[in-house]
Amino acid sequence: MSGAPLAAGTVERDWRTPLELTVLGAIWGCSFLFMRVAVPAFGPYALVEVRLLLGALVLLPFLWQARAQFPARRWLWLAPIGLINSAIPFVLFAWAAQRAPAAIGAICNAMTVLFAALIAFLFFGEKIGMRRAIALLVGFAGVVVLATAKVSGLSIGAAVMAGALAALLYGLGVNLVKRHMTGLPPAASAGATLGCAAILLLPMALTHWPTAPIPMLSWACAIALGVVCTGLAFLMFYRLIARIGPARASTVTYLVPMFGALFAWVFLGEPVTGAMVVAGVLILGSVAVSQKR
Repeated sequence: MSGAPLAAGTVERDWRTPLELTVLGAIWGCSFLFMRVAVPAFGPYALVEVRLLLGALVLLPFLWQARAQFPARRWLWLAPIGLINSAIPFVLFAWAAQRAPAAIGAICNAMTVLFAALIAFLFFGEKIGMRRAIALLVGFAGVVVLATAKVSGLSIGAAVMAGALAALLYGLGVNLVKRHMTGLPPAASAGATLGCAAILLLPMALTHWPTAPIPMLSWACAIALGVVCTGLAFLMFYRLIARIGPARASTVTYLVPMFGALFAWVFLGEPVTGAMVVAGVLILGSVAVSQKR
């Protein structure tokens, strides 16, 4: 009798995990669409401030529940991690969304895994290995292909560089989180870093707040970006990590560019060019090789 429940539980988990990974990939793919729609009205700083604040509010109950684990000395690291891992990359992606199709940011975002390995090798003494070194070179080749491409006759190089820099900061943030926030509840940690990032970005958001009325569609996209694509997405991601481990959970990286490009094509009519496909294959292929055990 003990075998039947185990088999049923296994089937349930096997069915649930790919579904949740797909949903999370779609949510994060949507984030680039929402930025593309909302940033012309908000500007990068105001939009990211709304995103950070709403994401932090969603996670605030988890931070409050674990507040005893966050003494004053912890905040000396939480503030800079929030700046490096949230505020600046979010602003860079929003800035890029003003200048290039939504798929560009989504493709650049996939470089995070490669940059995390590179920074761990350069600054923290972790081994990189020949396979991962080759994967890094291939991934960077993909960025070059993307940066030198044109969409509708316009150069997107600056937007690609902004997206790549954001992914580099994410990679640095991953390493800082691993070394300075181990043992803390993940959802509470995310709420703390998002809250710190919102406070640090607030002066820039106030001085750059738009003077013209913001359309309701832009507000709807900004709210969805903060509540769904930041706060709720973090909760879903950390729940996946707890259940299937970080390596399997990180496979969502492969889904984000595909959903980002699909949604931009369907809802905004943005083209998917040959250069974008080649760059995406190079970057995602290099990530897959670097992750292979």
